[in-house]
Amino acid sequence: MTRWSAPHVRSRPRPNRPSEPVTPGAQTVSHRGWRDGVSVDGQRAVPEETAIALVYEGATLAVMMATPADLEDFAVGFSLTEGIVDSRDEIESLEVIVEEIGVELRMRLAEGKAQALAARRRHIAGPVGCGLCGIESLAEAMRPVPRVSGRAVFLSATVLSALGAMRGRQQLHRQTQAVHAAALWTREGGLVSLREDIGRHNALDKLAGALAMSGTDPRDGLVLLTSRLSVEMVQKAAVIGASTLVAVSAPTGLAIRTADAAGITLVAVARRDGFEVFTHPERITGAARDVAS
Repeated sequence: MTRWSAPHVRSRPRPNRPSEPVTPGAQTVSHRGWRDGVSVDGQRAVPEETAIALVYEGATLAVMMATPADLEDFAVGFSLTEGIVDSRDEIESLEVIVEEIGVELRMRLAEGKAQALAARRRHIAGPVGCGLCGIESLAEAMRPVPRVSGRAVFLSATVLSALGAMRGRQQLHRQTQAVHAAALWTREGGLVSLREDIGRHNALDKLAGALAMSGTDPRDGLVLLTSRLSVEMVQKAAVIGASTLVAVSAPTGLAIRTADAAGITLVAVARRDGFEVFTHPERITGAARDVAS
């Protein structure tokens, strides 16, 4: 049985801010805008950015710049997609500790996983755009990905509908125009989970954690991304078992090859009027069917 401690939050005074956050992970600031040569004073919601330390067995493994929201999901999802644990149950405790200069996510692992982590420990200093920071070898960066087993087939119109549902739920992006989102859409539940972050990798990690915490299986759903598809996004999707990955931007060549090897249907350049399928197109159809085979 996994033992989860109630998140222990220790706060210290923070510097004065222009106003309280509009929504978790954002705040409103004053600005002076120029339009057509005329200045106008106004306000704008901007996303927050905080140093988040992922701490295992008392030692920091990674420090990432991230949006300070859904941090338990981030801790669990990062642990899963980086191969530190194979399931949520192998994280025996998790504490969220808020400091003046950032946040520590302190975790204790099951004995076997703690020993394995000690043997492979590395330090990652992670700016928001970096997905493979701190990897020590080519073999680790290009680790084999598991092959997914989802067999659901989706109408092309369903993919577009799911993207529309995601756009409607991106509250933080709607306010700030400055964050990424990752979401899961399923036939039974529609848009069942969505997470946002200034970092595209962080958003996917948060989604992975949310799905693990709720026991939701993404294999026969659509994992939706607002970002480009680089190889580490495909690697993370494969680890959580996502069979169909949909992104609004283009994939890299390596991402395509990795998705093909993992059995993932890679849908990209997804816009309101259509998209392109790069791997395993059998999961997308224009026929009047939307069933698991």
